[in-house]
Amino acid sequence: MDLRTKLIVKPGTRLKLKDVDAGFHGDYASSEHAKDDLARNVARLAELQQKLYGEKKHALLVVLQGIDAAGKDGTCWHVMAAMNPQGTSVKGFKQPTAEEARHDFLWRVHPFAPGLGEVAVFNRSHYEDVLVVRVHDLVPKAVWSQRYQLINDFEKMMTLHNVTILKFFLYITPEEQLERFRQRLDDPARQWKISEADYKERAFWDQYIEAYEDMLEKCSTAHAPWYVIPSNHKWFRNLAVSHIIEKTLDDMKLALPAPTVDLEQIRRDYHQAAATKV
Repeated sequence: MDLRTKLIVKPGTRLKLKDVDAGFHGDYASSEHAKDDLARNVARLAELQQKLYGEKKHALLVVLQGIDAAGKDGTCWHVMAAMNPQGTSVKGFKQPTAEEARHDFLWRVHPFAPGLGEVAVFNRSHYEDVLVVRVHDLVPKAVWSQRYQLINDFEKMMTLHNVTILKFFLYITPEEQLERFRQRLDDPARQWKISEADYKERAFWDQYIEAYEDMLEKCSTAHAPWYVIPSNHKWFRNLAVSHIIEKTLDDMKLALPAPTVDLEQIRRDYHQAAATKV
């Protein structure tokens, strides 16, 4: 199954998230059944990213959005960690600083877009400016409602510079979110991630869902599609994201660049140096 076809939000369609099965796990019965394919995807990502970095003809931007505890950090750990950090960056966008707030909302994002040969991951992104600002009335509707088209234009501009954009909305149910909060409370290694806002934000669940649905409808485009990733099962989330990234990179037909030096001359020089040393 090509999960790109299954999970993509087709441009121009209105998706109701209540109709999405957050527990969907494709043809896999369990994490045990999926582990070999996940390992293959991750290994292939490392290989393809090396070619992307060497060739420097393409770039990749991965956008991760999702409600608290949906697994944005986990996706970075388990999928993006396969890539060489020399050519990969991860940037999170939270509450704007005073400096950022004095500029247009995309000003703080553009410097972190990937250059040719690079992979950039946005763990939260420019979409916060049509999500949290909308839910909490941080700016008037007349302002945030114009941002969808500005975002589409911004992403189109990047694609014209050979940046491929993959956007993943990690979807979990409110029951799964609450269970993950409980697990954090019980796990000393993850207690540092707990904040009072996590529980307070649950009161705005319906408003966030409406905002996400508008985001998916208005900003899933042919040049920068959204994928809704069922994420109640963390292992399937990782499998689906790695599958889509791997297939997308593979379609680029990446190749390592040809040597820029005379290899035979260098071999002769090497053998001559080795003989002289002896």
